[in-house]
Amino acid sequence: MRTAAVGAALMTITACGGQGGEANGASPEDAEMTLVTGVYPLEWLATEIGGERVSVSQLTEPGAEPHDLELTGRQIGEVSEADIAFYVGGLQPAVDEAVDQEASDTALDVGDVVDLIPVEAIDGDDGHDHDHEHGDDEGHDHGDHDPHFWLDTDRMGEAAAALAERMGEVDPEGADAYEANAEQLSQELGAISEEYEEGLGSCEHNDVVVGHTAFTYLTEAHGLEQVGVSGVDPDTEPSPAQIAEISDVVEERDIGTVFTEPLMPAETAETIAGETGADVEVLDPLEGVTEDSPGDDYPSIMRGNLDALNGALGCS
Repeated sequence: MRTAAVGAALMTITACGGQGGEANGASPEDAEMTLVTGVYPLEWLATEIGGERVSVSQLTEPGAEPHDLELTGRQIGEVSEADIAFYVGGLQPAVDEAVDQEASDTALDVGDVVDLIPVEAIDGDDGHDHDHEHGDDEGHDHGDHDPHFWLDTDRMGEAAAALAERMGEVDPEGADAYEANAEQLSQELGAISEEYEEGLGSCEHNDVVVGHTAFTYLTEAHGLEQVGVSGVDPDTEPSPAQIAEISDVVEERDIGTVFTEPLMPAETAETIAGETGADVEVLDPLEGVTEDSPGDDYPSIMRGNLDALNGALGCS
């Protein structure tokens, strides 16, 4: 565990945390441990499990695209000093590099405790590969696996259990509390899963047209078909041929809604909608919380996504 002096130093670090750069949970100087992560869903998990014993900070500014994260020297120092660096390998190259160099002994990679879906297994439902292979010059290659596991509540529960166990190893006196918090969190995730099962149990359509294929975990968990304009990488610009391809699919299947995301430009979805007469709605991949998100935390955004899917797919 870190000393109060280290905790006080962490108070000065900017561009982290979900609320204006401040740590969540306990204040760093009062915490039994410090945890750092780079993306909102992991911050939410850690805060809920850690309670008042753990200081949790996120490296990505609220409303910023997490894939584009570049770390300052202070943030790299924060990764180095944290008791746990909680991350998804391949999601944020800057975090991967900092962990490899500064925190290999304290890191917890979700990919080591949760079964992630290989990127090569993700394809548009129209039968065409929409550029899942990206060159190194693009700077946002997700690696071999899709990192967006948090859209599957079962996998979130697995990550929660693993994190609670690791927290208990770092802070044995808090182990029972972490386990209890993880169990309560698992019940909340289970309730959301049941709402999805009920809400999507009977729908007129099952095609979910999205800007990039960040929703594989959600669609596979609930028997839906993801139709992606581009691949897992949100910065990949779809070609005119890809847009025309998806427009044809939308018209052929009488799809009434094309989804965009809070952290992505809506132009592509609007182009497809203009050519097909479909509506444009927001489906949030939960990479961060913004004013355009359909909620203000993980549970409310997941439920907001369910409402959006209900309307788009004609569910009853």
